[in-house]
Amino acid sequence: MEYLDGMDLDRLVRAIGPVEPARAIHILVQVSGALAEAHALGLIHRDIKPANIVLTERADEPDVVKVVDFGLVRSLDNANNESVAANVVTGTPMYLSPEAISAPETIDGRADLYAVGAVAYFLVTGQHVFEAGTILELCSKHLITPPIAPSVRLGRPVPADLEAIIQQCLAKERDDRPASAVALRAALLACADAPKYDAQAARRWWAARRAASPGPANPGPISTSAPTMAIDLRGRHDADERPA
Repeated sequence: MEYLDGMDLDRLVRAIGPVEPARAIHILVQVSGALAEAHALGLIHRDIKPANIVLTERADEPDVVKVVDFGLVRSLDNANNESVAANVVTGTPMYLSPEAISAPETIDGRADLYAVGAVAYFLVTGQHVFEAGTILELCSKHLITPPIAPSVRLGRPVPADLEAIIQQCLAKERDDRPASAVALRAALLACADAPKYDAQAARRWWAARRAASPGPANPGPISTSAPTMAIDLRGRHDADERPA
């Protein structure tokens, strides 16, 4: 198993705040590339979230992305053959696509793209797309509530092309999202800020991080990202909400 000396995106944002658009695009291009490879193999990740995306470096390249934790992966060939799929939603509530909530047996790779949009939103704003007091309220927002534009949430402009891609990924209808991870990657590469990614600045950031934490990477604070869970739709309650 590969050892990753770095930090996940959840810790990154909690440590430094919103990520500059060019760097966010550089990260998201790699995430969509990893998903394009998985989808080409007929696999849906189903749990794309900041805590499952690790940012590391190589001697020749800073900001190398690794998508991890394929524990919930599902074969596209078997997506409609799981006996419990119609009753159980599996994933991380803050990053669930509407169809993963309403009809989990029908999901395809575009469910992962919705989650990438939610990750992108978190990267550029430092906030989740939706906040709620309960899991069911959060799921309801994914189903019916339009997301606030990232620039409005952040309180300052976000490049229009990047914002449009994020909003497209977060479309309620899967047909309104990018057609594939390949298409998403191409759209990100076409953003005006994509060529502006400053690799030298990224190297300086990594050098400063190594100086602050000599030796193997300090794992940092425990991630506060929402946990992966299964929600049984037959009861409409998760374990924390059942009456005593």
